[in-house]
Amino acid sequence: MATSNKSLSEYSSKNIADISAKKFAIVVSEWNEDVTESLYSGAYQTLLQHGAKKENIIRKNVPGSFELTLGAQWCAQDESIDAVICLGCVIQGETRHFDFICDAVAHGITEVGLKFNKPVIFGVLTPNNQQQAMDRAGGKHGNKGDEAAITAVKMLGF
Repeated sequence: MATSNKSLSEYSSKNIADISAKKFAIVVSEWNEDVTESLYSGAYQTLLQHGAKKENIIRKNVPGSFELTLGAQWCAQDESIDAVICLGCVIQGETRHFDFICDAVAHGITEVGLKFNKPVIFGVLTPNNQQQAMDRAGGKHGNKGDEAAITAVKMLGF
């Protein structure tokens, strides 16, 4: 987990699975695109670094973070997909909209993983502002996309 002193791109090498034959779906929110594109890049590169084949990494875009849950469900129902990585960014605003969206997405992604009995990873930033988002999307705190991808790899090695 990210703290002010830890990079999201640092992780333990324990439980790293052989993913050369695994197929991944990465579902990416188009909202806050400057952030989510960086998250995608981090996730994609991390999967490649750990042995995933390019042809086994499928990208699907959804309009916003709220839609990640249904996008994840559509991907997870495909039996050839071994893990789904959800990437999004919901920045705190002046209303409670942030709370409702974050809560729904967190619960929805969890439910999809349980329903399809496969890793469905929550790679959604929930920062207070744009700078915090950028700090966690390849900035001074690393890249949450890296963390999401390695979480999928490790869960496949469970």
